[in-house]
Amino acid sequence: MSELKSNRSIMQELALSQFPKELIERVFENIAEGIMITDRYRRILSINVAFEFVTGFKLEEVQGEKPSILQSGVHDRAFYIDMWKQIGKTGIWQGEIWNRRKTGELYPEWLTILAIKDEAGKITNYCGIFTDLSERKIVEDELEKRSLHDSLTEVCNRFAYIERMKALLEVTENQMMPIQHAVLFIDLDRFKQVNDMLGHAIGDQLLIEVSERVKALVKNKDILARFGGDEFVITLANIQHPREAAKFAEQVLRVFEAPIKVHDQDVYISTSMGISIYPADGTTTEQLLNRADRAMSFSKDNGRNCYSFYFDELETDSNRVLTLDSELRKAIENREFTLAYQPKISTEKNEIVGIEALVRWNSEKLGFVSPAEFIEHAEESGLIIPLSELIFELACEGYHQLVSAGYPNVPIAVNVSSIHFQQQSFLDSVQTILERNNTSAQSFEIEVTERTVMNSAQETVSKLVKLRQLGFKLSIDDFGTGYSSLSYLVRFPLDVLKIDRSFIQHICSLDDKQAIVDAIIQMAHRLKMKVVAEGVETSQQVELLKSMGCDYIQGYYYSKPLPMEELIDFFHFWEVEHQGRI
Repeated sequence: MSELKSNRSIMQELALSQFPKELIERVFENIAEGIMITDRYRRILSINVAFEFVTGFKLEEVQGEKPSILQSGVHDRAFYIDMWKQIGKTGIWQGEIWNRRKTGELYPEWLTILAIKDEAGKITNYCGIFTDLSERKIVEDELEKRSLHDSLTEVCNRFAYIERMKALLEVTENQMMPIQHAVLFIDLDRFKQVNDMLGHAIGDQLLIEVSERVKALVKNKDILARFGGDEFVITLANIQHPREAAKFAEQVLRVFEAPIKVHDQDVYISTSMGISIYPADGTTTEQLLNRADRAMSFSKDNGRNCYSFYFDELETDSNRVLTLDSELRKAIENREFTLAYQPKISTEKNEIVGIEALVRWNSEKLGFVSPAEFIEHAEESGLIIPLSELIFELACEGYHQLVSAGYPNVPIAVNVSSIHFQQQSFLDSVQTILERNNTSAQSFEIEVTERTVMNSAQETVSKLVKLRQLGFKLSIDDFGTGYSSLSYLVRFPLDVLKIDRSFIQHICSLDDKQAIVDAIIQMAHRLKMKVVAEGVETSQQVELLKSMGCDYIQGYYYSKPLPMEELIDFFHFWEVEHQGRI
């Protein structure tokens, strides 16, 4: 309010100065602040143009009246008594006050009242100077609303939720009777896919509709907030039993059974929810949110479109994730990983045509860790890139061991993570590893998944072409499980197509699986690609795949994945049994 204070000082100086009357009148009429002059009895003598503009009153309507003509009724009698007491004591009062316009509209103003005295020190007049704060209040209210509300959905934002929870828990702690609250952490299933496919504008409309549907379910005592992205949090205050939270979660699931119409398009969305209960699962906002979040993740891992309550075992799982993260980082740094190699056998020549390198980790602290677990965590944490580079380094070392054992012509297939493949530095990284290990691309096969090749098709084609030019063989792994598209496959310079084990498992008992495998083999051959069947375990599967014209077989029927020493022994055995054909 320094600007208002400075204006007040100017007017005070003018009132007490010997400036020419014409100058004072010019300032009086042109200053932006409203001014009212009264006599010693507080009867209005004069007002300026700004006063008329703000209040709507003309001079003839207020002249001779008391300033109380503007009173709003917001302030009580004691407020005005204290105000005039201060003026009588100090000669000035300053503060925010609500007054009334001629139309009856209330408005806030910043008011300064000065007592004007003569040379003898007696009060001759009062001068009121004020600034209309209406617009400033609107801006302040809007800023406050923005600071406390999510700008898109207009529900509480994260900050407001945490503040309201803080207040709720403080009140709860002071109650004599036990009180329960439920915190629901809600995440939209596959929202990112919808956003990517339909665009962010439709994604925003979807979030607005989601918030409206949920808002219709909550009561005034409850707290609803958008926590960020597609995450919402609800606190059900003062519940009698946790089953109230379960009932509410079921209502949320039901309201999303109906599609959301966005730009004449029906979009179906589901939610995964986690629930924590105060005080059983935590007594602070952070504890309740963390545990509801973990329960939500459990819902996602168990089929989505459902809700789960927090339970103690989730804490154990969470601790394992933390341990896994720290141990994985150390394992990459210390090169604790090993490779196991599974042979691929030609159905036509009955010879070993290659091997696939499969990563293994036997942690000193965690024991044997499944590749599915640590690779997924590596992808989520960003560790997949150094891990992938380490795997490729180990494959190069494995190749040198094969050469030393007398098997230089067995290419090693290495799986490449989608995240690693999409890095701009991927090609440079691969070339650097080859050079550092004095190996050639002709000795390796790069395996990528369908999901990898279907992302950024043009960029993918370019990378695959460059890999082919370097000398790598290229294969598409787990074919049939992702986003198969023949139009894309035609564009990719692939050498090998690998049929996922899920199709092979029931090939002898289910006609539809057999038909799919047969169709894949014929299609691949038309595209000049070889076909590998993964997960082959029985002689019946082998014979059926041979009859279909499948080129290569990989699976436990011939060998499980083997450490390098055992693989070399397997090669020796194969040479003896099959007349040296490797």
